[in-house]
Amino acid sequence: MAIAKKKIKSKEAEFVPKLYFALRIRGAPGMKRKILDTLKMLRLHKVNHGVLIWGTKSYKGMLTKCKDYISFGEIDEKTLIRLLRVRGRVEGNKPLTEEYLKKLTGFKTFNDLSKALISGEKQYRENDVYKIKPVFRLHPPRKGYRGTIKKHYTEGGTLGYVGIYINDLIYKML
Repeated sequence: MAIAKKKIKSKEAEFVPKLYFALRIRGAPGMKRKILDTLKMLRLHKVNHGVLIWGTKSYKGMLTKCKDYISFGEIDEKTLIRLLRVRGRVEGNKPLTEEYLKKLTGFKTFNDLSKALISGEKQYRENDVYKIKPVFRLHPPRKGYRGTIKKHYTEGGTLGYVGIYINDLIYKML
């Protein structure tokens, strides 16, 4: 019994969840109430809003439940730096600058913050990052979405799990 518990603990210590970016694509008319509540829990209240989410089991379940209304995938470091620099906000709806970054968190640059977020050292739930707003309000994408917003990514659309295509979509929306 004791040996099995030690193996489980070592697996939990090694597991670092991936950092996902979820983006709301479609609106609310005709949506089921449970899906709408799940979108509210993910803080995706409006179309073209995006959030950073860690790929834990519970969050993955929420993402797959809402896959017909959102697109999500793994965000890379370069895109995260640009997203924080261009669309990052602090309390009072002021833009996130390196001065605010030094004052609110222990990080000096956007590069340091993005490395800590991707590696899983820091999360938005922690006390030193809570003053940075977790929701990113984005523009509609330049030259439109890939295909249609009514089909999944594997069918030629934009919805559901899109993998690393989310980085291209974010660049189109900044």
